[in-house]
Amino acid sequence: MTTVVAQGTFDLLHPGHLHYLREAAGMGDQLHVILARRENVTHKDPPILPNEQRREMVAALDPVDEAIVGHDDDIFIPVERIDPDLLVLGYDQHHDRGDIADALAERGIDCVVRRASEYEPGYEGAVLSTGRIVERILETRD
Repeated sequence: MTTVVAQGTFDLLHPGHLHYLREAAGMGDQLHVILARRENVTHKDPPILPNEQRREMVAALDPVDEAIVGHDDDIFIPVERIDPDLLVLGYDQHHDRGDIADALAERGIDCVVRRASEYEPGYEGAVLSTGRIVERILETRD
């Protein structure tokens, strides 16, 4: 059995998230998703929704076997617990694939790191980022 981990913020779910999780699930037999804690998101605006609400939404998606909120201080602790064969990064996540692979190896986690492909919707006007969704809401609800 191939165990896969995907990780991210997953604030306001959109088709890009679904593409990422479907693709990650297709790379193995079991998909575990680790959601970044609100207080640990420093590379962009913090999530709007609470940790547990985001986890509940992701857990309800068909491709997902387990969704958990990440550790308070150490993003690798849940990965150690899951002990995946594969960790799949989102196509636009800020993490460097090589740096993640090195950090996993330093912890003795034998895990391949891949990056998911970009989602290309078959329609015009797709809004594929939480930040852009928020901007659109503010523009249209002003």
